Amino acid sequence: MTKLSVNVNKIATLRNSRGGDTPNLVQVASDIQDFGGQGITIHPRPDQRHIRYQDAYDLKSVVTTEYNIEGNPIPKFLELVAAVKPTQVTLVPDAEDAITSNAGWDTRKHKAFLKEVISECKRNNIRTSIFVDPVVDMIEGAAETGTDRIELYTEQFASEYAKGNLNAIQPYSSCAQLANDLGLGVNAGHDLSLDNIKFFKENIPGLMEVSIGHALISESIYLGLENVVDMYLHRLK
Repeated sequence: MTKLSVNVNKIATLRNSRGGDTPNLVQVASDIQDFGGQGITIHPRPDQRHIRYQDAYDLKSVVTTEYNIEGNPIPKFLELVAAVKPTQVTLVPDAEDAITSNAGWDTRKHKAFLKEVISECKRNNIRTSIFVDPVVDMIEGAAETGTDRIELYTEQFASEYAKGNLNAIQPYSSCAQLANDLGLGVNAGHDLSLDNIKFFKENIPGLMEVSIGHALISESIYLGLENVVDMYLHRLK
């Protein structure tokens, strides 16, 4: 079964909008695990507009499943990761002013840098994943960095799937198979939803984990958080 890691950034956004502690991020993360979620993902950004760096520390004692911290490996982020020691760190090349992640790594251009960061994470016994576009050359480049996994950036798939273009899955399927052949684990995330997750999972060989936040929290407004987590788990079986 593909694991479901729930990104709780949007919970932090809602909390921050009023300046208090409602909803309580730690409690929500704990509840998600009680509801069957198999991981918690956060993506702190330098401006801390949703997840604050302190949240990463606060969640450490609560996350008993898999703890995934995503982000651009700037020095402050790497210091946080080294201190918290999550299960997994997902390296994302997002600009400081980006609303959300919008591109994968050029694993050829940044190979030396990625190798250095990944080596440091491994010295801290942290599993590593690189956020990549579904491009064969980028998958091959990722394998040369020493990373444990890749995370396929799925926005293009989701956009095309919504238009009825099922062929949009093909580059993802091919890249996942290549990753399997190269000994890389395969994760995926970005704009995956209840509408497209089953089709995506069925067509991605060896899919180990999906990280879903915006869609899952939005769907929960209508359907309830516990119910939505359960719906994702059924689609991922």
